Amino acid sequence: MMRTRPLKVALLGCGVVGSEVARIMTTHAEDLAARIGAPVELAGVAVRRPGKVREGIDPALITTDPTALVKRGDIDVVVEVIGGIEPARGLITEAFAHGASVVSANKALLAKDGAALHAAAAKYGRDLYYEAAVAGAIPLIRPLRESLAGDKVNRVLGIVNGTTNFILDKMDTTGAGYQEALDEATALGYAEADPTADVEGFDAAAKAAILAGIAFHTRVRLDDVYREGMTEVTSADFASARAMGCTIKLLAICERAADGGSVTARVHPAMLPLSHPLASVREAYNAVFVESEAAGRLMFYGPGAGGSPTASAVLGDLVAVCRNKLGEATGPGESAYTNLPVSAMGEVVTRYHISLDVADKPGVLAQVATVFAEHGVSIDTVRQQSRPDFQDTASDGGEASLVVVTHRAPDAALSGTVEALRGLDTVRGVASIMRVEGE
Repeated sequence: MMRTRPLKVALLGCGVVGSEVARIMTTHAEDLAARIGAPVELAGVAVRRPGKVREGIDPALITTDPTALVKRGDIDVVVEVIGGIEPARGLITEAFAHGASVVSANKALLAKDGAALHAAAAKYGRDLYYEAAVAGAIPLIRPLRESLAGDKVNRVLGIVNGTTNFILDKMDTTGAGYQEALDEATALGYAEADPTADVEGFDAAAKAAILAGIAFHTRVRLDDVYREGMTEVTSADFASARAMGCTIKLLAICERAADGGSVTARVHPAMLPLSHPLASVREAYNAVFVESEAAGRLMFYGPGAGGSPTASAVLGDLVAVCRNKLGEATGPGESAYTNLPVSAMGEVVTRYHISLDVADKPGVLAQVATVFAEHGVSIDTVRQQSRPDFQDTASDGGEASLVVVTHRAPDAALSGTVEALRGLDTVRGVASIMRVEGE
């Protein structure tokens, strides 16, 4: 039987995502009520610009005082889609204290202060759900937290930012340079006017922290995630990748150490074999590849951003939280029982692709190989190509491009190798360094 008293929902933020959440709540009210077992009612909408016309929302619900809204005492669920650290953090805490559970899409806040927010939710016996914080419409948090709760996840490898994937895809398929591809992404609305959060990997790093924490049942903060942006990726890098049967993606990689004693989380561009399922993810789509002991390899794919996809994830959480409210229960909270340390990037072991500009004369390859050997980095393949168009009269010789692909080695060993290579007279410059993943 359906309860007649509605569950009251407060919406914090009414931008692209918030307005879509409000629209779906209104147009799908009967379906939502049937799925939940009680009607849901939009009880208030907190905004910064009250004069803006918001189609389909009763102006009487609009308020510029979000604190008063979450403190009302009759709110069952607060949906937070304003983003940022403050005032979102304070509002969520107040919501818990005044009887409301919370659905959030705030990746930055959860990556920074997820442990404290989970603790506050547990203190007051409330739910904290955030499926929309990581990959838009893609169901990912719930499968990791619930469906794989009886399994052991060893690795999560994902494309979790649509803007960067669009840019890299255009560079790969059309031969466009970075700036040209970024300009197209901006014109199409995929990139913000200031794309720093996306192209420098901050957005993906926040998502990696959340994924690692859930996958490995340990606390991983944003500061624990190693991060490199993709602004230095060039057409030459894509040419080298194609020569290896690879493409280039900005990846979020979360791994459990082979001995199970620690975890790592990192975001950086990497060469990925074309045979890997993530290599075929095109345009602004997201995909996450999960490797676990019992289930094996699983892939989650779909639109990772946008008003409607993100609102879909928010509404899914809203239904789950409302059902818990009716059953006077709470869903799964934070699971950090393993308390594993997060290893530094220097301990990560992977393969590398290094492109060097070197003097085109005998003995250079031997010098370079010696440096690799001295630092314990084994070379897999070497490709050298002269550049007849380049002539350095000062050094009495031409220049060549030397590409070295290594076997697996610790990142710290590779860093020491590169530093030593830069000190060789015959090495004119280190053109690029890129990790090779997914093999």
